[in-house]
Amino acid sequence: MVKKDRAEAVEYVLKMAKEHDIKFINLWFTDILGFLKSFSITIEELERAMEEGMGFDGSSIEGYARIDESDMIALPDPDTFQLLPWRPKEQSVGRMFCDIYKPEGTPFEGDPRYILKQNLKRASDLGYTFYVGPELEYFYFKNNKGTEILDSGGYFDLVPLDMAVDLRRQTVLALEEMGIGIEYSHHEVAPSQHEIDMRYTDALTMADNVMTYRLVVKQVAMENGVYATFMPKPIFGENGSGMHVHQSLFKGERNAFFDKNDPFHLSKIARSYIAGLLKYGPEITSVTSQWVNSYKRLVPGYEAPVYLSWARRNRADLIRVPEYKPGREMATRMEYRSPDPACNPYLVFSVMLAAGLDGIEKGMEPPAPVEENVYEMTEVQRRRRGIKTLPGSLDEAVALTEKSALVKKALGDHCFNAFIKNKKVEYNQYRIQVTEYEIKKYLPIL
Repeated sequence: MVKKDRAEAVEYVLKMAKEHDIKFINLWFTDILGFLKSFSITIEELERAMEEGMGFDGSSIEGYARIDESDMIALPDPDTFQLLPWRPKEQSVGRMFCDIYKPEGTPFEGDPRYILKQNLKRASDLGYTFYVGPELEYFYFKNNKGTEILDSGGYFDLVPLDMAVDLRRQTVLALEEMGIGIEYSHHEVAPSQHEIDMRYTDALTMADNVMTYRLVVKQVAMENGVYATFMPKPIFGENGSGMHVHQSLFKGERNAFFDKNDPFHLSKIARSYIAGLLKYGPEITSVTSQWVNSYKRLVPGYEAPVYLSWARRNRADLIRVPEYKPGREMATRMEYRSPDPACNPYLVFSVMLAAGLDGIEKGMEPPAPVEENVYEMTEVQRRRRGIKTLPGSLDEAVALTEKSALVKKALGDHCFNAFIKNKKVEYNQYRIQVTEYEIKKYLPIL
């Protein structure tokens, strides 16, 4: 995405607002959990907002500030201006993502967008641009009260007059209206599970796009009287929803991951990046899979990766390297498969990049690729191959993250401490619940 000079971008927003007779502009930002926050300003406040920012109370935003230091400033990023396609043309509403500042004008260290920018600066200082292409899966249900499906399709299935096909079509058109390029849309493996793939771009733009994508998917579903969810594992016995993240580093116009002389066509940089992700995978898992429910997806047998391995063809591995096609050097990349679509994309891209860069800076070497099906190996076979596993619960994952110097550096003290505290509270609330499973299993016999 080509960024305009800020003055030029501000002028463009003011021009668009006038041309479309906009009355309201929604200012968007996220909390540490990746929930989209918004407040609206009128057109009369637009120019001042882009010059000075708009004040708001941050004390009720998860991971932001204490009551006694709650004042925050939301400064709109004019490069992110778009019209909301679901609002009537005669009553156009615009939106911009915001960067969050303290009243004295310094960036707020708990702002996920700022955290990603800091990690991208580290990459930039090393000469790299970080590109990502996440694949977000999700489910359509009749409503948000249960998991009644809309279809019984499977992977790539096309059902005549399938309502979900029309929902996907409407969603793709809305996303493209908002400037988000789309490559594919299709039915996924589980019934009523779907996927729309956004076109590869730089990590900051993509994090904003992920936030927009999730809202648009839900908005289109709501307008059609159904419910869309990015919950990682809503249906027992079916595949959960993942967010496989394709990623690469570029130096200028050159793909730093490509080496024509390597058997996998991977450069030393790419291999070290993969090694970094394998090393730090367990430590970053509470960020890439941040909910109690995330660990109902990360179990063997449902195409979700749980083993710390990499390969080309094997989709059971944590990291997959899509096979090289001659003449497509620019598309050389690696795919990290454990994140789920209910994550905070700003933080996920941050910790993945931090892990990969650490691997590069330390010259790490990955283990040999594992092309065999890791699920079918015995525990002894996996141990002999040195194949370890991701944490099996949010509690285990948070314990590993809490000890991680890499994650603490990537997120910064403020966000790191707030995130750990929040996840501990979530797990403690979960572990004291009495579930329907326990009632059915134990009540009749105990």
